[in-house]
Amino acid sequence: MLTYIVRRILYGLLVLWGVTTVVFFLFNILPGDPARMLLGQRADVASVEAIKKDLGLDKPVGIQYFNFLNDLSVISFHSTNADESFWNYDEEKYTYSKKILNIGNWAVVIKAPYLRKSYQSKRLVSSIIMEAFPKTMLLAGTSILIAMILGIGLGILSAIYKDTLLDRFLLVFSSLGMSLPSFFAAIIIAWLFAFVLADYTGLEMYGSLYSVDDYTGEVYLNLKNLILPAITLGIRPLAIIVSLTRSSLLEVLSQDYIRTAHAKGLSNFDVVVKHGLRNSLNPVITAISGWFASLMAGAVFVEYVFDWKGIGVLIVDSLEKYDLPVIMGSVLFISVMLIIINILVDISYALLDPRVKLA
Repeated sequence: MLTYIVRRILYGLLVLWGVTTVVFFLFNILPGDPARMLLGQRADVASVEAIKKDLGLDKPVGIQYFNFLNDLSVISFHSTNADESFWNYDEEKYTYSKKILNIGNWAVVIKAPYLRKSYQSKRLVSSIIMEAFPKTMLLAGTSILIAMILGIGLGILSAIYKDTLLDRFLLVFSSLGMSLPSFFAAIIIAWLFAFVLADYTGLEMYGSLYSVDDYTGEVYLNLKNLILPAITLGIRPLAIIVSLTRSSLLEVLSQDYIRTAHAKGLSNFDVVVKHGLRNSLNPVITAISGWFASLMAGAVFVEYVFDWKGIGVLIVDSLEKYDLPVIMGSVLFISVMLIIINILVDISYALLDPRVKLA
């Protein structure tokens, strides 16, 4: 198990390096001058050149790339030569750092990854992402939890009552849910429940997650504003989980060992839940993990429609302002989350299905 986990982590780091390389070169070939974005269009030439030197933009692209990797790496290398200002160790730049080794004119430093600073707000990109991430995590987690509980339950019912009216209705629902774009569903649901039926539902189209009491000044969670975006975001994964659970469970229930379990006199509940369901969950878990990761990464339209201040809205705002460090940091952060989720899913396969061997 330990060897397998280490191997998966190494594969994940390789994927992350590939994503980092693509992100760096993609955003560095785009038009635009970050120095002028920091100083404004009326900045003088001397100030622009000074900012470019400070950001390392006056260096060749290859040097900028290795410096970018150096900033992101937990273990980095810095020059102790005062003349090499570009590679010098700047303790104030990192939220946490400590020198662990000196090699000639170079120092080896262990530190927290550095995602640079926003061009617009001058704040650390890591702190900006950490403010938005919990809201996206709450929205994606709630959506996938609703989809998982309802999807597996409805999928079991559809498999048990195959070819009945209930089964056909669920199949139609799954087809519609899978074909419904998130941005269209978000607009329709927001318009219907937060505008047309607002007097009956009490829901708001642009409701904030946090509310402040006008008298006491206390901040409290306004979870009712989570309902519409969570349902909207969960429609497609719900439909897919229903369909996958049904088809996978039907395939398992046709196996010989299931007929043997029935022949031994086990109840339908024991046969379906204890024998059939456990061995049919692999494709469902894959779908759940994939959708959870994609919900965290791709909730842009839903967050934008409902004005949910998560990573999706952060990316859209950063694109409009051409704030490259925030965009690059958000993409890399999402990539790390995808890698971690995939590793956890691979490990969970062996725990749920004894037929799967770790290799």
